[in-house]
Amino acid sequence: MMARAAVRDVSRALGHSYATGDTIAKLIPFGKQGFPVTIGSALEDTPELKELYSRDGDAREVLDLAQKIEGNSRHVGVHAAGVVIAPTTVTDFVPIQLDPKGGKTITQYDMHAVEDAGLLKYDFLGLTNLSVLADAVARVKERLGTDIDLDTLPLDDQKTYSMLARGETLGVFQLSGGGMTAYLVDLKPTVIHDINAMVALYRPGPMAFIPEYITRKQNPHHIKYIDPRLEPILKNSYGIITYQDDVLYIAIQLAGYTWLEADKFRKAMGKKIPEEMAAQKEKFLKGCIEHGMKESAAQELWQQIETFAAYGFNKAHAASYGNLAYKTAYMKANYPVDYMAAVLTADAGDVDKISETVAECKRLGITVLPPSVNESRGNFTVVDNTTIRFGLYSIKNFGTGVGDSIIAAREKGDAFADLSDFLARVADKNLNKKSLEALILSGSMDAFGERGLLMANIEKLLNVHREHVKAPADQGSLFGAAASLKITITLDPAPALDTDARLKYEKELLGLYISGHPLDKHTAKLSSAKNTIKYAKENLRGVETVIAGYVETVQHILTKKGEKMAFLKVQDLSDAIEVVTFPRTLKEFEAVLTAGNCIMLKGKISERNGEPSFVAEKAKAL
Repeated sequence: MMARAAVRDVSRALGHSYATGDTIAKLIPFGKQGFPVTIGSALEDTPELKELYSRDGDAREVLDLAQKIEGNSRHVGVHAAGVVIAPTTVTDFVPIQLDPKGGKTITQYDMHAVEDAGLLKYDFLGLTNLSVLADAVARVKERLGTDIDLDTLPLDDQKTYSMLARGETLGVFQLSGGGMTAYLVDLKPTVIHDINAMVALYRPGPMAFIPEYITRKQNPHHIKYIDPRLEPILKNSYGIITYQDDVLYIAIQLAGYTWLEADKFRKAMGKKIPEEMAAQKEKFLKGCIEHGMKESAAQELWQQIETFAAYGFNKAHAASYGNLAYKTAYMKANYPVDYMAAVLTADAGDVDKISETVAECKRLGITVLPPSVNESRGNFTVVDNTTIRFGLYSIKNFGTGVGDSIIAAREKGDAFADLSDFLARVADKNLNKKSLEALILSGSMDAFGERGLLMANIEKLLNVHREHVKAPADQGSLFGAAASLKITITLDPAPALDTDARLKYEKELLGLYISGHPLDKHTAKLSSAKNTIKYAKENLRGVETVIAGYVETVQHILTKKGEKMAFLKVQDLSDAIEVVTFPRTLKEFEAVLTAGNCIMLKGKISERNGEPSFVAEKAKAL
């Protein structure tokens, strides 16, 4: 139970409102360099918290009790990747128990105590990116007949480095995300060491060194060393401390540490033990001065090490991650359609990620089409060098069994020629009204007719299918050629689905809009890049501005005074944002603030629960 969590838990247990605990907790600052802040130190260092403690009885009670439980275990947690290895039976060393949530056998000791008891602890990480790479390689082999050996990729592929320098990082392991992407665009990496270094430096603490790293790469005249003996250690990283290994070599070669002492130093850094770090500082500075360094230079070097220490990567870890990052970037740069199809398949079910990846495909010139009974497999399917299809498994309200039957029927013969051919050959009794509706409204049967027309004739289609399902399997042997006769289906005329209905069903069944977007009719008004939600989130925090978008969802709640307010999810073609409308705004503009509307909002972007949120003052329909 860290400081903030202890305050919130105590406040809730005492029956106070959520706001009471939240207000007190937010006055406790976050730790620096990975070292936690205690309630006691926060009361000393934060005047606002001290003042609240002295004047508010509830706050004093909460903080006093929270200090008594602070630092204790809150509940049983299980490290998902941690595996403990013992030389003999585990219970010779530590007590065990069953994980209350999953039934696995776990130790009763935490990760530090397990090591103190003499056991070896390994973390085995499962990375989705490895599955994505394997899938992409298999797709390239099947589609193009090209064998790719990921262990022998050329590490000097210019296409890969150019793509990273352009900031096209979505779907690339460790290198995607706004901050990292912006740094890569500035850095313009040219060798694998640049990628390894960025993986190591893009963490709290070492991140402070990134701008200087970029400056030194672009202009070698800026490279300098506090002491000439640092050059052989830091040459590959332009004089910047980048890895734990750098600190070990510095401690040994400049401060006179033995290897064993250097390893204790590494552990103190890695485990973020404040008392140990204080002792190490004294030892390090003394050692540096004894080995010929000026005190001011030794202090400056220690400051760099301390900034780096809390989250430093060792070189082997950074190189492993950098290598994997390069492989994913290589596949995206050289086989974009196959790689993006693999990324989409891995993210299936996560609507936000799929939307983001589909937008990236569009930017790369890859069209993502609705599913098709004639082209889709179960997962996202590559049609050609510029086209990907949604898979049949992606459709909601549609069983994978029916999808497998469609794929099997198609693979036995040719593509389905028309409606009757499809209904005759997919003799699966689970192709019922619900699954046929899902196929039609998701766009999977567009090749056979317009969606509104097919929906209006669905009973007719189901009757034809039932006749084929009832037909005996050996009909061919009795009637010869008669079995291959097709039933011609005459569809009754019906109006087409309008655009809004078509998109609504796509969103419902596939999780996003495929054949268009409700905002398409307002493209002219939204053409400026500075009108987008994405731009506003990144550049206009706290500034009064105007955004526009489509209202995805609306959630109403009552305030303490019993007044109605609402939280909306508003999306444009670039991004989405939570919109908060307080009672006065909601009352005035409620007619406009409903799901399915395209609206324009005036207000400010603030932050709620660590995420950007738009507080609306005015609204109108687009």
